[in-house]
Amino acid sequence: MERTESMLAQTRPPGVADADPGSVLLPGHDVPLGRYTTVRRLLPQRPRRMVGAWCFVDHFGPDDVAQRPGMEVPPHPHTGLQTVTWLLDGEIIHRDSLGSVQAIRPGQLNVMTSGRGIAHSERSPAVHPPVMHGVQLWVALPDPARAGAADFAHHADLPRWRDGELDVTLLVGELAGERSPAVVHTPLMGAQLELGGTAPTTLPLRPDFEYALLAMNGSAEAAGVGFEPGARLLLLGGTPFDEPLVMWWNFVGRSHEEVAEAREDWMAGRRFGVVADDPAPPLPAPALPTTRLKARDRTGDLHG
Repeated sequence: MERTESMLAQTRPPGVADADPGSVLLPGHDVPLGRYTTVRRLLPQRPRRMVGAWCFVDHFGPDDVAQRPGMEVPPHPHTGLQTVTWLLDGEIIHRDSLGSVQAIRPGQLNVMTSGRGIAHSERSPAVHPPVMHGVQLWVALPDPARAGAADFAHHADLPRWRDGELDVTLLVGELAGERSPAVVHTPLMGAQLELGGTAPTTLPLRPDFEYALLAMNGSAEAAGVGFEPGARLLLLGGTPFDEPLVMWWNFVGRSHEEVAEAREDWMAGRRFGVVADDPAPPLPAPALPTTRLKARDRTGDLHG
């Protein structure tokens, strides 16, 4: 049975009142990830490329992987971004070229900062839980962080609290006076919201942030819009990221030349290092398009 999914994105730049929120409902589309996993991609899209510095949103599962390998993504590179991984079900082993080998399980957070370049792989262990469900997100890095050193952090303990019938887990940034230990480089927030009942719930949001709400299971309504699947929701927000980006394959850059150089370095075995404890051959980069890559801003407009 085909599954539909959508994410509500709301632009609320400084000086724009709540009466004119600029909301848009973004439908997801299926994208293969590795050999065995299909994700539903919600960002980027033509109507909305980014929400704050969040430039990539993939939701996978819930999938029955009892008789399947689960996630199998071999070594691949990244530049100019952070990956943020959050699981609701299952287990994934992260390995990277810094030497990190880290299992992530539900309720835990992995944040990998590429800086100028890092490589990693993501695989379910041989013996793994029967269901896999989670999200992987990208955060665009500003100068100078995008040219800095790579880093990896695992957070097993995150701020959690209950507000009426709402359970909140803060993944990154700040919300309701709480702060996540995850390091971010622009004003940003991400939180899981679990609705325990049907009573309306409100949260203290910042008027200078853009926000998006993804329904991960169940059903919900926000800003008068109903969307699927979500009694467990993912709230993302941040100040508008005004630097136009070139996003191609696994690279986030500012120009065609920068992305082409990253691709050349990856294929030549430069810059990104070797992923620890993963004997699989690295993913080859696809050929660059025959036309020049263009930078786009957060609304999808072309630059350069």
